[in-house]
Amino acid sequence: MDNKSITLSELKENAAKAPQIKVLVGIDGFVDKIVHPVDKRHGPGDQFEAIKTITEFGARISSAAGKSANIELAPVIEKLGGNGPIMANAQSAHGLRVRYLGALGKTTIHPVFEEFAKKTNAISITDPGVTHAAEFTDGKIMLGSMASLDEINYEHIVTAMGADELTKVFGESDCIAMVNWTMIPYLSDVFRDFLQRLLPAVKPNPERTFFFDLADPEKRSEDDLLEVLDLFGKFEKFGKVILGLNLREAEQVEKLLGFDALENTPENLQVMAERIRQKLKLNTVVVHPTADAACATPEGTAYVKGPYCDKPKITTGAGDHFNSGFVTGRLIGLSPTAALTVAVATSGFYVRTAVSPSLDELAEFISTW
Repeated sequence: MDNKSITLSELKENAAKAPQIKVLVGIDGFVDKIVHPVDKRHGPGDQFEAIKTITEFGARISSAAGKSANIELAPVIEKLGGNGPIMANAQSAHGLRVRYLGALGKTTIHPVFEEFAKKTNAISITDPGVTHAAEFTDGKIMLGSMASLDEINYEHIVTAMGADELTKVFGESDCIAMVNWTMIPYLSDVFRDFLQRLLPAVKPNPERTFFFDLADPEKRSEDDLLEVLDLFGKFEKFGKVILGLNLREAEQVEKLLGFDALENTPENLQVMAERIRQKLKLNTVVVHPTADAACATPEGTAYVKGPYCDKPKITTGAGDHFNSGFVTGRLIGLSPTAALTVAVATSGFYVRTAVSPSLDELAEFISTW
């Protein structure tokens, strides 16, 4: 059977489990302002030609060196953003029982998060950051303002949620996903406090899943990255850890761990995932370029090719939808191959529609791509 047939069969058998699964997702929050940098404008509103590629955008900026430039950012949409809210939104669409903890507003919930906050019974720690996401045909440039995220620390989490409620929610959760490490300066300290102060008091559950991602750690120091990678392994004492990496992140982690660079092939993606998994002593590592994905688990490695879209409606949040699909797939009992297929389908559906799909919609999408 091919991966699509395997996935459709497993989804039919396991999708009904989703509403019984409780997840806690955090811990960031951004107001995403999606923009298209303007190349030539012919009139008001959408009467313009966008700068198509990052290369062209870079050349436009470089040409202004020693002079100046005025580049218009045409607004496309303002929406909830951040790795955590987007992943939580996607898992909610999958039918899971989602609780959110993050940066949605200090005194009041920001308007872009109001519906989301009600749906996820959210607890907010501080104000969200703001991201201007400039989208191009070959990627995106995200310009962020995130000083408020400095307030995300263990003490503020306990103040926002209450110590007893925090312990209760951790104990009830089948999955705890804490994402966007790069953008949150004190998140390693939060992880250390979870390990030392919170999890020892939480009801044990060896099947509990912890999901982490890094969110483009290039701006963080090698020492910081090595520290958090070591912390991820310590969560294995309290459950099973899944580490999600895009290709660039995986290459950075591999280099830091002392591995030689590999050419991007289906076989090498699986080798990359497995040797990171072994080195960090994690249950699962998943690596996702834009057009395919691979994972390494105790059951072995798996690889699938995705439904690549050359003209996406939206790209910001595609990786978070991939993460949601993979984690949801594993939580409802799918095999690694099926979970990867659900992951690339969730991302593929989202970039085409700008909508987070249900599991039924995913099944239909998988059967027709």
